Amino acid sequence: MTTEIPQAHKFYGLMPAVKFLRTSNLVKGFGSKEVLKGVDLALNEGGTTAIVGPSGSGKTTLLRLIAGFETPDAGTIELNNRMVAGDAWVPAHRREIGYVAQDGALFPHLTVAQNIGFGLDHAWNPVGRAANAKRVAELLDMVSLESAMGERRPHELSGGQQQRVALARALARKPKLMLLDEPFSALDAGLRVATRKAVADVLHAAEITTILVTHDQAEALSFADQVAVMRGGTLAQTGTPFSVYTRPADLDTAEFLGDAVMLDALLQGSLATCSLGGIPVRHATIQGRVRLMLRPEQIRITADGPIRGTVVDTVFFGPETTVRIKLLPVPGLDGGGEIITIRHWNASMARPGMELNLRVIGEGVAFAAE
Repeated sequence: MTTEIPQAHKFYGLMPAVKFLRTSNLVKGFGSKEVLKGVDLALNEGGTTAIVGPSGSGKTTLLRLIAGFETPDAGTIELNNRMVAGDAWVPAHRREIGYVAQDGALFPHLTVAQNIGFGLDHAWNPVGRAANAKRVAELLDMVSLESAMGERRPHELSGGQQQRVALARALARKPKLMLLDEPFSALDAGLRVATRKAVADVLHAAEITTILVTHDQAEALSFADQVAVMRGGTLAQTGTPFSVYTRPADLDTAEFLGDAVMLDALLQGSLATCSLGGIPVRHATIQGRVRLMLRPEQIRITADGPIRGTVVDTVFFGPETTVRIKLLPVPGLDGGGEIITIRHWNASMARPGMELNLRVIGEGVAFAAE
């Protein structure tokens, strides 16, 4: 019997410690360029990991090594307690891995049903054809597509439908591990969110261990229960979405994973003093002059806030407005005059030239001053 894991447990990292995939000291280069520089990654069975990073950081190369499309120059890959690269080599078609590329890579000359059934066994005999047809119908239903779509060609489908067909094809052989290489990046914003949720629901229901490669920070944080931040061929940080967002390992990771308010501060004990007042810092490992990070949503406009600032300008985004504020000097504190950017839900409460009261919610993260 399968026990349902509460979503909150996934979010905060309380997943079973059953490691399904391990990469150890993976190194890979092309010509004189070293793309991966010793990558160690571990995935829990049934979990979802998002590998996020800028273009050229090595994300897709890592995925291709795991899939078996490339061989590492050094290091090992273990999948489901079996060595598949390193001391031994298992070819891609024997790794029980599904792969969905950015463009879906559907065969344009085949119907949807033929695309999904491609690679299924025993299609050459009547019994096999009947079994395959049943499996294709099950997969269409699994990805929420009508059975009648099986007769269409890929060009007759929307982008989101094509990606669902690509997922169905990858699921056809019941893989143990699913690899998604930026599968939503070519979709429009609204379709992207809907398709991403549909894919996540299918994989979660099938209890398939999944890796998503993406350069979209919000996508990584919302899709996965583990986020691995890649930069320059190495993993800068790996952890739950909550931990990597609220407690980034370094300044570059902090700024990559979302908007950040950065201020000069003086850290004494667990309290950082800056132009936003005294901000608590958890697990401070440095003291003295630091760069303090806050997320924009931590800075609230309130009638009784102790910090004051003047609105410089705003940008309206519908459900929220980005507000740039010039901070006023705080009596008894160094600083003031800095311009910070926050987000607010009510555009009419933050118009250029208005003076506002601000309050900081939660803790900051301190980095060594440069």
